[in-house]
Formats: sequence, C-alpha cells, structure tokens
Amino acid sequence: MLAVTAAAPAASYASAPAAGTAGTAAAATAQRDRRPATLLDAVPRRGVLRVCTTGDYRPFSYRDPATGNYRGVDIDMARDLAKSLDARPRYVRTTWAGLVGDLTSGRCDIGMGGVSITLARARSVYFSEPTRTDGKTPVVRCADQDKYRTLEQIDRPGIRVVVNPGGTNEQFARAHIKRATLTVHPDNTTIFDEIIAGRADVMMTDASETRYQAKIHPELCAVHPDQPFTFAEKGYALPRGDDQFKAYVDQWVHLATHDGTYRKYEDAWMK
Repeated sequence: MLAVTAAAPAASYASAPAAGTAGTAAAATAQRDRRPATLLDAVPRRGVLRVCTTGDYRPFSYRDPATGNYRGVDIDMARDLAKSLDARPRYVRTTWAGLVGDLTSGRCDIGMGGVSITLARARSVYFSEPTRTDGKTPVVRCADQDKYRTLEQIDRPGIRVVVNPGGTNEQFARAHIKRATLTVHPDNTTIFDEIIAGRADVMMTDASETRYQAKIHPELCAVHPDQPFTFAEKGYALPRGDDQFKAYVDQWVHLATHDGTYRKYEDAWMK
C-alpha cells in the first residue's frame, strides 16, 4: 500500500509538464482571441486610413467643389499618418455637428481638419496630443477693426454677427451674443463673403482661421489673434477605447510637432 501510495504522486508529477504546457498554450490562444481589435492593426491590413473631415475649414481642410479633392494642413498630415501606417487616406465627408457621431459609429478611423479639443467631445471620443493652440477672436472688415475689439463692443443692438453651424464657433457665439443679431450661415466656405459684402459685420472663429482669411482676403483683418477671447487646442479625434491606436497617433503627433513636419505643412498654408 505504501508503494502504491508513493508511486501515485510520482506518476502525476511526471505528466504535469505536458498538461501545463497545453494549458498555457490554450490560455494564450484564448487571450489572443479576447484581445480587442485595434486600428493599429486594421489600418495597415486594409491599406486605407478613413479620415472624417468637413472640408470647409481652411487652412486645415478644404474640399474643392470642382474636383472633389481635399487640401489643407491636416490633409497633408493625414497623408503623412497614413503613409506611416503603410496605408493611403480615404476622406469621409462629415459636418461639425455630425463629426463625433460619424467617428463613434465607425464611419471613419480618425477625425481631422482643425478639430478643437473640447470636454463635450471628449466624453465620446479620444483626442490625440494637441497640434497647436488657438482661440476665438473676431474677423472683420479692416476699416472696422477698432470697433470690434471686445465682446462688449460686438454684442450691441444693430451689430450683425455671422456664424457657421454645429461646432465650437456656434457654441461660443450663442453663449456670448445676446443683444446683437446672430445669423447662422450654412456654408463655412462662403461665410466670409458675407462680411466683405457688408451683409454681416463680425465673425468670431479660431485665430488661425482669421489669420488665413486675412491673408487671402485683403479686405478682412484678424482682430488681436495673438490674444483671443478663449484658450483652445486642436488635435485629432479618435475612437474611444482604442488605446493602442491612440498611443501610436500620440507618438506620431509628438514627433511631427517637434521634428518640423507639422510646421512645414502649416507654413505652406499660413505664410
């Protein structure tokens, strides 16, 4: 009985390594199966980076209505990001009101094109590291630039403020314009023509956009773009929960904003 009792553990011990090896392999396979899919793998595999962009916000993203082609600082950046992932960009047209929904529904992999980082958006999507700082400031006819330097000067009866719908510009205008006339203009690519033509007096938008519009329209002037009414940062919107893809995009942004890549693309449009 003693011999039998002693031999039983020995037999068990001898077979343990094989069982343990099989168990470890099975556990590893199960872990791989449970691992969430990440765009860091999916984008190179499909060879396409789907980029949600409005195409109405120069200098960051502009869709040429004649050709359907996209241009801008963040379009150049999208090509750079796609190339780093062995892919090509495919642009998915969106709106400011629909951007977050298009990203969370899986229509695209990333939102690019002068997207402001906000807490409201961050409840639904991740954001990359910031690409630049910005803030809301007025753009007006140059002859009127001394008339509209403060919110108090702008928010007066008889002043005509124009704004594009669905984004942070409209949110800011509705929060601060109570007495002036506020008009929502549906097309952000033609909204500045309203000021030039005298149908509106002021638009408040990101300082970067006011500088660009003043560059291409000599009739317009950016009002104190170095001291905007607000502080904001721009970045790229990403699907919430895909930590691996976010980590990659963060590192790519970090390198691009420190090795001259982002500055090169921005200077090509802003200078």
